[in-house]
Amino acid sequence: QVQLVESGGGLVQAGGSLRLSCAASGRTFSSYNMGWFRRAPGKDREFVAAIDRSGVSAYYRDSVRGRFTVSRDNAKNTVYLQMNSLKPEDTAAYYCAVRWGSSVMTLTDYKYWGQGTQVTVSS
Repeated sequence: QVQLVESGGGLVQAGGSLRLSCAASGRTFSSYNMGWFRRAPGKDREFVAAIDRSGVSAYYRDSVRGRFTVSRDNAKNTVYLQMNSLKPEDTAAYYCAVRWGSSVMTLTDYKYWGQGTQVTVSS
């Protein structure tokens, strides 16, 4: 069992930045591929970014590529999502999760979800 706790969300103006953190319990964090998803009001949860266990490979949805950066610190059991140039359409609850399957962007290939952190971007 892995427990994940997200933090760092908040209210920010368009063009601003936030850094989300996802702290994981357990001793095997460095063996997990991790991902970030988000769910906007009235919409399905969608893939945002992912990073492999070593931190070498990162993946992004098209709408955030170039603005968001996913990273990890295995010594701190933490994965981060740096979000720059935020837009009102980035407003959502953001979740981290452990990727258990082979598909980086498929929701059902993830398990052990955190409780989420709210990001609100005002125009």
